[in-house]
Amino acid sequence: MAVLIVGGIIFMVVLGGLVLFGIGVYNRLVTMRNRFKNAYAQIDVQLKRRYDLIPNLVETAKSFMSHERETLEAVIQARNTAQQANQKAAQNPGDANAVKNLMGAEAALTGSMGKFFALSESYPELKSDKTMTNLMEELTSTENRIAFARQAFNDAVTKYNTGREQFPAVVFAGAMGFQPAMLFEVENPQEREAVKVSFA
Repeated sequence: MAVLIVGGIIFMVVLGGLVLFGIGVYNRLVTMRNRFKNAYAQIDVQLKRRYDLIPNLVETAKSFMSHERETLEAVIQARNTAQQANQKAAQNPGDANAVKNLMGAEAALTGSMGKFFALSESYPELKSDKTMTNLMEELTSTENRIAFARQAFNDAVTKYNTGREQFPAVVFAGAMGFQPAMLFEVENPQEREAVKVSFA
């Protein structure tokens, strides 16, 4: 009888220890997941700022670049697509597909902005326009902030993914709903540099 009581106590202690251990693993993963979600919120703020600047930039350029309607429309279309992709990614930064779609949309936006800036070089009046110069400076500043925010996000995602893949968390992570998160990477080498916006 005493052996059964001692065995029961040992079983309860071991079970309690496992429960506490599982709670600790869960809480640690929740903390890391919340950190990368917060880091994405910083990207979201900067992307929204860029999305607000682009229509003003295009509107200012319209009066100088009236023959470049197709390019201007392509910039706005790419901006709208990227903005929609960002809204979906912001709702759940842990959704790898949403982040991947955003990366693709951002690549298209970067490409269309590059064409826009290349064409704008052949319009000296536009290059000397004060409004355009101010918008370009704001865009450059925003691009730098996006790069820093993306780095912070990627650091937080890497820490989360590493914590999720380490033993013993790897045993519980999938069952507790902790899926791998995707880094916000730049897809092609030209995008690794911020959009060139200076009119030198």
